[in-house]
Amino acid sequence: MVSVARIRVILRRMPILILAIAVLAVAAASAFHTPALAQEQQNRGWSLRDLLFPRRSERVEPPLDIQKARPKSKAKKSRPRLPAEPATPIVEKTPDARVVLVVGDFMAAGLAEGLDTAFAENPGVRIVARSNGSSGFVRDDFYNWPEQIKSLIETERPVAVVVMLGSNDRQQMKVADVREQPRSENWTKEYERRTDAFGSAIAAAKVPFLWVGMPAFRVSKMTSDMLAFNDIYHSAAQKHGGEFVDVWDGFVDENGAFVTSGPDINGQPVRLRSDDGINVSKAGKRKLAFYTEKPLMKILGITTPGGAVTASAPAGAPVEAPAPAAAPIVVDRTPPMLLGDPALDGGSELLGAAPPVKGNPNLPGEKLVIEGKAHDASPGRADDFSSPPKTQPATAAVTDKTTAITP
Repeated sequence: MVSVARIRVILRRMPILILAIAVLAVAAASAFHTPALAQEQQNRGWSLRDLLFPRRSERVEPPLDIQKARPKSKAKKSRPRLPAEPATPIVEKTPDARVVLVVGDFMAAGLAEGLDTAFAENPGVRIVARSNGSSGFVRDDFYNWPEQIKSLIETERPVAVVVMLGSNDRQQMKVADVREQPRSENWTKEYERRTDAFGSAIAAAKVPFLWVGMPAFRVSKMTSDMLAFNDIYHSAAQKHGGEFVDVWDGFVDENGAFVTSGPDINGQPVRLRSDDGINVSKAGKRKLAFYTEKPLMKILGITTPGGAVTASAPAGAPVEAPAPAAAPIVVDRTPPMLLGDPALDGGSELLGAAPPVKGNPNLPGEKLVIEGKAHDASPGRADDFSSPPKTQPATAAVTDKTTAITP
């Protein structure tokens, strides 16, 4: 057992031991603190709490060169960007630029945008869109096109009118206080009457016009209705001196089915329709205009969308350049090889039609078979290998030159 005297000695030395431990702890802490922190501690002093629980700002961070390197995150693969479309140059229109009036529903608005792009470089042609997106022939109480087209032509004074209308007409029509179902007998008769009145109003203004047909749509029932509508538009346009523009093949595949994507005007695959299967994309609008350009340029009297109007072209009238009278073309002919006499014996029967007869040894065919001597080729013919080439007899040349081809 420990004696009482030994315990008393340990208790007397305990303060000295505690003090030594505290001094060692302070020395160790000061060794890890920065000089700035040490200066701050000298200014404000220190306590046991600072030693045991240092503040976040007083904690010593290991040097940067020994910090654990953070793993680098994998860079995300960026998708290749599509080449930007070349900007269409903006050409200021001349004050006397001729106006092309585009009327119809929301499809006509897209067509007008495509035509505006097509004729952007032509200062003498201005595309004016006067469409009503929700209009049609059925709801004449909302917008009466046979009446409105008269005032639009008087206001804009166009040289040509482009019509694209009908995509909103798949609905009931009020006929004599009775609501008729779409494409019923009474509905169709009234619809034909209204389209006829519209074409008559344009014809009365004596302005040439183009009636652009409807494209296919995603809903099969809507597509079949558009085919029936296009027949009505075609008849109305022809009846009143207009021209029907068929765009159907540009928005279907080889089987006649609706397509969302297809070739653009340059043959490149692009998206032509929006997700709803009704509206057209920017490329689709340009494709609608592509079908309309050629007949429209014929009315304007120009050869290209950016070309100038011909001097002799009257405003608003189709222009046909007179074809110059072609002179007769003299053709020199070379006598062809005889295919009706393969044996070269002067016969007129096909081989095998008659029993073989011993031929004349002086005929070219017999000489070729027996003696191996080929008949002399006609001068200028493909089998004439003579060098220099032989010339045709004078009589043959005169005979050939009398043959002429006239258009």
